[in-house]
Amino acid sequence: MSKIVIDTSVIVSGHITRQLESKSLQNVEIIIPVAGLDELQSQASQGKEQGFIGLEEIKKIQKLCQENNIPVQFVGQRPSLDDIRLAKRGRIDAIIKDVAKQNNAILYTADYVQGLAAEAEGVLVNYQKSEKLAAPLEFLRFFDQTTMSVHLKDQNAPLAKRGKPGNFELVKIEDKLLDEDYLELITTQILEASKISNAGTIEISKPGALVVQYGEYRIAITHPPFSESYEITIVHPITKMSLDQYGMSKKLMSRFSEKAEGVLISGPPGSGKSTLASSLANFYASLGNIVKTFESPRDLQVDKGVTQYTKLDGKFENSADILLLVRPDYTVFDEVRQRDDFRVFADLRLAGVGMIGVVHANMPLDAVQRFIGKIELGMIPSVIDTVVFVKDGYVSKVYDLDLKVKVPSGMVEQDLARPVIEIRDFETGTLEYEIYTFGEENVIVPVSKQEAKSGIYKLAEEKIRDTIRRFDANPEIEILSESGIRVRVRKDSMPSIIGKGGSTISDLEKILHVHINVEPKESEDSLGSYSSQQSRGSTPFDLSESTNSLLFQVDKKNNGLFADIYVKGDYVTTARVARHGKIKISKRSDAGRRLARSAFSKNDIEILLKDS
Repeated sequence: MSKIVIDTSVIVSGHITRQLESKSLQNVEIIIPVAGLDELQSQASQGKEQGFIGLEEIKKIQKLCQENNIPVQFVGQRPSLDDIRLAKRGRIDAIIKDVAKQNNAILYTADYVQGLAAEAEGVLVNYQKSEKLAAPLEFLRFFDQTTMSVHLKDQNAPLAKRGKPGNFELVKIEDKLLDEDYLELITTQILEASKISNAGTIEISKPGALVVQYGEYRIAITHPPFSESYEITIVHPITKMSLDQYGMSKKLMSRFSEKAEGVLISGPPGSGKSTLASSLANFYASLGNIVKTFESPRDLQVDKGVTQYTKLDGKFENSADILLLVRPDYTVFDEVRQRDDFRVFADLRLAGVGMIGVVHANMPLDAVQRFIGKIELGMIPSVIDTVVFVKDGYVSKVYDLDLKVKVPSGMVEQDLARPVIEIRDFETGTLEYEIYTFGEENVIVPVSKQEAKSGIYKLAEEKIRDTIRRFDANPEIEILSESGIRVRVRKDSMPSIIGKGGSTISDLEKILHVHINVEPKESEDSLGSYSSQQSRGSTPFDLSESTNSLLFQVDKKNNGLFADIYVKGDYVTTARVARHGKIKISKRSDAGRRLARSAFSKNDIEILLKDS
């Protein structure tokens, strides 16, 4: 009777159980090292699936050996605390190897390195090479071409989400209730298949939680103490799209191919963010760029030329150190969630790497908000230049970010100017939000169309009005776009503003850099402009002068208002009422010279106040 020593790898793989069941293993004495048993117990205590599976296999081995009259014994001493700490460095494997040597036994192992080391020491080895699975994995029967995900839970019927992002329904696959034994069978199959082929990788292993990426399937397994019962969730992408299929505008495609290097893809769960990220990765790779990904788990559907990285030693920060050494042009960071993820994303972008980040967000603006507080406010436009919001599998909104020093919309005092992040609709250029520091807080302020007009447009409108007043004291100005305006004046002023052969209007268009449409005012006589001003009533004032200025004194309650000054009914200038109700006009200015030349008394001057 020969003696065999079995290590943890061959126990967990199920090779010994299968050989005992087929009766191909007879006339032997099985030795189980105590160190191997303790290692499996330690793994099970930490909630790792491998430990539970190994202990269940030992129970089966003892039962089968008893039925077949095969002796089983546990040999060796329990490992010390130092042995357990060094288990990852092969200390437990070395103890098991010593047990085989001391008992002149054959070492059965499914670990190639363990077998090679044992042979080097002269120990007889039976290396159990992984076998291909004879039957397909059990969970595959729940999937069809329209299944996005399958949800299996103990004492519940199996459920599936079928359809496409934004248009799916949760359906019951069958009425039969699942039990824990069945779910453990599926888990064992997945783990064995992952070890046999390179298609499966254990991405996360925590007490009560296990995440496996098997081919295109992302499998999340939870059980007590993490969840109250055994549950398996399997997600499978049903579509693989190229950027051409999204129906993007030429402007956006040009942005992606020429300028965008800080792209943020946002959207709610299941909206198609990762699908778009995969499409962008393949798009940049097709343009001849070196593209990498940061994923945990690695489930993006990318071309073979794109290398997929995960956390190195549990941290993306360590992965970033390696990434910079391989000099990528673009990196897709899937699922930017934790504070350190945002910092790593920003560091890589500022280092010159083109970054595409994926974040969960219910609204387009939420994606930008998640960066506030993680990195300095002024750095955000340098890290993110394009925000893409995905809904129901399609791009529904795109934002463009830019940093400017300006007076925020809604404020008027020039001394309130500060660095402001402008968030504009990418397609139209419309300013929708501003981010700036107010007091000690970072604030995000929506900008309405009215507020936008009261800012830059308002200044432009006043500049245009001052120019047109040479021809009509009270023109009506309407800004149609950034390159066009409509001007309504008195009918008798139209020939003057147009000029001979359109020469005057052409000169005005060159000065203002806009196209001007001139129209007559509706139902207004030649004196309507000034008469309408008079009907509103003029403002009482006192007039004095100094060496260099003309000083108009109005009621101090009018501080901050604007004053239109007329001489004998003709418009001269507009000035702002300063502190204490004073209006100051320099004698050397055009307005001052005109006042001195045309006004022979105070009665010739008219002042009309207005808000703007």
